[in-house]
Amino acid sequence: MERLKLVLQYFQSNSESISNGICIILALVSVKLYTSFDFNCPCLPQYNKLYSLGVMIVPPIILFFLGILVNRHTGVMMDEWMRPIGNRSKNPAVVYLFSAMIQRALLAPMVWILVTLLDGKIFICAFSVSVDPALFSGKHMLNYPSVKYHLFSLTTVLDDIKFFSTGMPNNTGLDVLKIMAKVPCKEDVIFRNSSFRKAVSRYVRCHSQAIGWSILLFLIVLGALGRLIKPCFDDHATFLQTRYWSNYLDVEQKLFDETCVLHARDFARKCVVQFFEDVREDSLRLPHPVFISKFREECDDEEEQLHGITKQEQVDQLLNKWYYGKPELDVSRIAYRPRPCVTWENHEGKTLYSDV
Repeated sequence: MERLKLVLQYFQSNSESISNGICIILALVSVKLYTSFDFNCPCLPQYNKLYSLGVMIVPPIILFFLGILVNRHTGVMMDEWMRPIGNRSKNPAVVYLFSAMIQRALLAPMVWILVTLLDGKIFICAFSVSVDPALFSGKHMLNYPSVKYHLFSLTTVLDDIKFFSTGMPNNTGLDVLKIMAKVPCKEDVIFRNSSFRKAVSRYVRCHSQAIGWSILLFLIVLGALGRLIKPCFDDHATFLQTRYWSNYLDVEQKLFDETCVLHARDFARKCVVQFFEDVREDSLRLPHPVFISKFREECDDEEEQLHGITKQEQVDQLLNKWYYGKPELDVSRIAYRPRPCVTWENHEGKTLYSDV
């Protein structure tokens, strides 16, 4: 239980980890959606490719924009990019935020595309009409290795001859294009006693899986090379500065929101108490609410959260000033602000200080 609390505290304090966790969840959701999705190919020449490519491309686009939508850095980046300059210039760290946002948003779409390619069903539906049926006819039997080199037994050769002799069904009254479009539909009656459909499906699935594994290998090699080569061409100090200020933008916005929540809570409590006090002074003889007396006791001990902002016009002016004129990045005045202290001399005559 303690470990779980530590993990939750870590994710709550680190917005980058939260973004990574959300992207991983989206990737897992994409896999779950694909496995639960019942793909049914229309088996029509004019619709196979359109429908298949739509299933392969449209969900990744949705997942990509969903990844951008749930990423906290999206709002921080756009706020920083679109805000007026005011007392502070635009922070170049938005480039780092944009890069990180795009990389995380691309994870779930790439997982979807890789899963569809490695599975092969959608690729078979899309490109079965592009396969030359002559590759699976008896005309190519003389080039088959088991016949040409006699490396297998006689039974194997006879089985291979039987397999190829079936060929494409030619007694259906359909043209070649329509027959090839029906390859993904294993329930179709024209392939009942023919192994042609299985041969074409295996052929197209091999190409699909080869493309999928090639893309995965390319992404892994690209990531590894990027990690190895980046220090050679990039100034690490600049990277540290960019990362620091990108984290600063996120933390600053989060602290401002938290401070606004505390101010709004204290403002609302004081407004409610003031209302009841005014009503009580109007001699309506209403019972004294319990929370008012408790509130008075707490006000003496709790830290003042209003910061002198006690009117609606002041709140609106403060928020307007925060947006149009953010303070410059210089905290010297408050960091070195003199603090009240008590001084006295000890028995040796040395002056001692103590914070109040």
